[in-house]
Amino acid sequence: MHLLSGLIYIYIYICIIQLLTEKNSPYLLQSRDITLIAMKTSVYCSILVVLILASFLENGHLCVADPTDGFTPVPLTDANFKLQKPYDIPLEDRYTYKDGVHRFWVYSKDKPFKPDSTTRPRTEIRISGHDYSSGVWQFEGYTFVPSGTSGVTIMQIHGATAGATTLQLRMYKPGDIRYYRYNLVAADLYDRWVRVNVIHDVDKGKVTVFIDGVKKFVVKDQGPGDLYFKCGVYAAPFGSSNYMESRWKGIKLFKK
Repeated sequence: MHLLSGLIYIYIYICIIQLLTEKNSPYLLQSRDITLIAMKTSVYCSILVVLILASFLENGHLCVADPTDGFTPVPLTDANFKLQKPYDIPLEDRYTYKDGVHRFWVYSKDKPFKPDSTTRPRTEIRISGHDYSSGVWQFEGYTFVPSGTSGVTIMQIHGATAGATTLQLRMYKPGDIRYYRYNLVAADLYDRWVRVNVIHDVDKGKVTVFIDGVKKFVVKDQGPGDLYFKCGVYAAPFGSSNYMESRWKGIKLFKK
């Protein structure tokens, strides 16, 4: 409605200007008057454009495509969230769930998740019941990482042809999320909630990472395998802080 009104306003204004400047018009203006009208018209049109854009933004008509557009939600229940934590410690000493927020923490000297494992300490959710080996799958969640947590994987795609994982998103000081310990994905993310979307197109061998709805990173995957999503805290091979924590809420899966 705002756009239509604005366009009508511009059309009427142009018609008036044409009438006033037409050669045989009884209302013919001098060049100085025309210049003044043109200046005022430019100002009015600029203001009108700003108002129209503001109206579009306010009503959600002007927006960037969402990462989940075209995807179908995958139902998740508590039964799909399998928790892994240091094997010798009660779960409540490394994990809480309150008001929809999963809070994970671990120490660098903690034990692995089972006695015969040689992996680093972790407290993670392993999303079960939705392992995949083809198609296009997407993980979504909101994460909060307190300052000081460093050298820790906060989200991963487990499974690959080469190696154990297809993707690890790690947090490093001073608040950077990196692809493993290499490419910077996004910076300055400590102490605030961040929306994370990860799309894995298995058939095309491509992984795309969005932070707060913005595409930040695209990488070739590690080949097909028995694939599934995880989130929480999993100490990196080296360079981890003594204490590592992440919080997650709004965890969802989508697929095409």
